[in-house]
Amino acid sequence: MSTIVQAESVPATRISRRNNQGNAWSRIARFCGFFALALIYIPVVWLGIMSVSAEPLSGRPYPMTFNHYELLFANTNWHAPFLNSILLGLTVSVACMICGTFVARSIVALARPGPVVMMAVLPLFVPGLTIGAALFVLLRTVLDLRLGFWSLFIAHMVWAFPFALLLILIVMLRFDRRLIQAAEDLGAKPFRRFVDIELPLLMPGVSGAGIFSFLLSFNELLRSTFLRGTETTMPIYNWAMASAQQSQVPIVFSLSTLILLVTLPTMAAIFLFLFARPKA
Repeated sequence: MSTIVQAESVPATRISRRNNQGNAWSRIARFCGFFALALIYIPVVWLGIMSVSAEPLSGRPYPMTFNHYELLFANTNWHAPFLNSILLGLTVSVACMICGTFVARSIVALARPGPVVMMAVLPLFVPGLTIGAALFVLLRTVLDLRLGFWSLFIAHMVWAFPFALLLILIVMLRFDRRLIQAAEDLGAKPFRRFVDIELPLLMPGVSGAGIFSFLLSFNELLRSTFLRGTETTMPIYNWAMASAQQSQVPIVFSLSTLILLVTLPTMAAIFLFLFARPKA
């Protein structure tokens, strides 16, 4: 009788150990997740606190003041860079959505899409300074072209397009091609098949590619420093103020906080609108 009880207790002990190990790994995973979120959001919150500090470079939140925001609104030098970044980001976003969609459709139709995908995403593994310097040598030194908004567009497009293409490809690879074949059997023209069937199903990937491309363009600095010409974007303006004019650093804190207060809720609302699934 004791032998039977001992034999039955061994599996129970093993199950208990496995449950304890699973709970331990779950606690570690939660800790890592909270730690990663803290690394992301605590500096952002602290930036907002320092933007209303009288001495933000000291690291002390008190005494609090809104003088930095008053100086920011009185200063109009940042308006043009901000508008340039918005216009450039929107242009890059639209171009990445259109080009990424058609390139992804062509890649999926290939018999061996792997090499083409690797060539398309190779710019992700090249440092930004290297890409910027290479484009500068080609456009300015070799072709002797005047740099400006269009050269910034090329630099940002090179950086954002691989991300956009990957996002669209992920959705497209899950696309059921039998729907297109059924529509073709029913007599639908290629344009109608694309607009009525394919594009609505691909819209989450296309929209995500556009949003991601806009954010990458809006925050791009390394490539822009080589190809800006006489144009100034928001990251370049912030970098110049923070590095060359130390007295303007508190204004940079205020400006960065305002940008975060506008962009983060806007991006969150867009993602919820595009990807939130209605409850059944």
